[in-house]
Amino acid sequence: MTDAAGCRTLLVVQNDPEVPLGRYAETFAQLGIPCRTVRAYAGEHLSLSAEMAGVIVLGGAMGANDEEAHPFLRGVKGFIALCLEKRVPFLGICLGGQLLADVAGGRVTSRTCGELGTLSLQLTGAGKLDPLFAGLSSPFYSFQWHNDSFTIPDGAVHLARSPVCPHQAFRCGNAYGLQFHPEVTAAIVATWAQEIAVEPPLAAADAQRLLSEFDRLQPDYADASQRLILNFLGLAGLLP
Repeated sequence: MTDAAGCRTLLVVQNDPEVPLGRYAETFAQLGIPCRTVRAYAGEHLSLSAEMAGVIVLGGAMGANDEEAHPFLRGVKGFIALCLEKRVPFLGICLGGQLLADVAGGRVTSRTCGELGTLSLQLTGAGKLDPLFAGLSSPFYSFQWHNDSFTIPDGAVHLARSPVCPHQAFRCGNAYGLQFHPEVTAAIVATWAQEIAVEPPLAAADAQRLLSEFDRLQPDYADASQRLILNFLGLAGLLP
């Protein structure tokens, strides 16, 4: 895929209006990398071009198995299968990672290994050698908000784990699936926290904890987040 000037572009698939590209939108703008967002949740058409540099599939409040309630997910899964077939550099974030796992033959289970907050993750031995995680320390911090989890598909490489959820990242060829959210900003965390704050008082306290924790760990989180996306852009051939 090219933009009007003929430059290679990134395609971003958005599955939920409340789960945007976040901090990476600013990163791409600063680097001058053309980026087009397809709002899959709104029925916008997904298509693959031979000149597409890479694909990022974002998260969402729904589950990877919720196709009856969210029929557009069938189209997203079909698109992911095409990305795998054509070996397009791919990054799936949270729901996006779960969808990749499902398409690649893994299993996504509901209400297992739930995590919420800015939490520690550890790289596996393979993860420490993988170019997506080059320059990241182990452990590193990223944001988590999920109840579902995935198994590692047969033939895929297990890259990261957490104390609660053993499957945090994997690679199938040049397609990566993440369970965590490296893209969120403080504003996004605040918006999501409002969903908790409308629950009973204990949940309101949890919302405040989320914000305080994210603020405290922001330097470590931001460094890992930026290194990861720059590594992905390099793998997609979008950096000098």
